[in-house]
Amino acid sequence: MGVLIAFTIISLWALHLYYILSFVKVDFTSPVFYLHILIQAYLYTGLFITGHDAMHRTVSKNRKLNDWIGRIAAFLFAGMSYDRLIKNHFLHHKHPGEEKDPDFNTSSQNFFVWWLSFLYRYTTIKQIIVMAVAFNLLKIWFDEISIWMFWVVPAFLGTFQLFYFGTYLPHRKPHTDEMLPHNARTLKKNHLIAMLTCYFFGYHHEHHESPQTPWWKLYQLK
Repeated sequence: MGVLIAFTIISLWALHLYYILSFVKVDFTSPVFYLHILIQAYLYTGLFITGHDAMHRTVSKNRKLNDWIGRIAAFLFAGMSYDRLIKNHFLHHKHPGEEKDPDFNTSSQNFFVWWLSFLYRYTTIKQIIVMAVAFNLLKIWFDEISIWMFWVVPAFLGTFQLFYFGTYLPHRKPHTDEMLPHNARTLKKNHLIAMLTCYFFGYHHEHHESPQTPWWKLYQLK
């Protein structure tokens, strides 16, 4: 089931991206234009959630297949290194909401300061080069404005969504006793909202309690 769900998300991301780059006009007066951006951003978020689950070996029991799916999802999301993500993510699980947590900003709890520092930590020169090459390759077949609006903007929105619901809301201070031992809070029980906001990733205390549970089963723990 994990492989099927991962394949579905990756396929929907690729097919919808091709469709909007090929057939949807950039029209700032059209509600449909913005709807397609939001859909693509949501699918970008799904890419990262798929890569995240692969880090926890929950996509497939076959380790090679699991890791290849994780690498593909992380690369398609933003040219990211799956191996580097694993290293940082397991530090996050080992020291959540603490100084050694690479996802936590101890110097400031301001949303934008934290978000920018979050982006800075996870952005590499290699990644920038990969994305620049991909951008110029896409320009061979598609209009540049379409690439900006349907490829670049949704990726940033997906990053924003992941940070807000997967890092900022769950781990921001003040840390309370009910957040222990993971310094992680969770969304109130509403499975539809949890799915729409971040693929149940807002059930974050549950995720830290049971990282071996795939995202599509987190609602069962809640």
